[in-house]
Amino acid sequence: MQRLWMSLGAVSGLVCVALSAIAAHALVPPARTLVQEGLAMQFPHALALLAVGLWAPRGGRLADWAGAGFALGSALFCGELYFHAATGIALGVVAPIGGTCLMAGWLLLTVSALRAR
Repeated sequence: MQRLWMSLGAVSGLVCVALSAIAAHALVPPARTLVQEGLAMQFPHALALLAVGLWAPRGGRLADWAGAGFALGSALFCGELYFHAATGIALGVVAPIGGTCLMAGWLLLTVSALRAR
């Protein structure tokens, strides 16, 4: 799983850089604002995925669940904001579910760190 989390973190970082350029040069408000809000959440979680990749060999199953929470949460939370920016259609509860997954990821990572030997 270590490679998966590292790969997802790296791809997520790449997407952040690309979307930052698009937001800065090609979008107008309110779409730009929505994309910037998504990026503000996605970038730290891209780094969190990289950290999970480094921690996974020692953190065990809980670390892997944390990685899953970060990956799914980023896809749902940020994806909903990007979809809304592109289409003007809000998807309701998708972003809050994603945010809950992100919070669960942090909780699982905390427990993993506290339980490690």
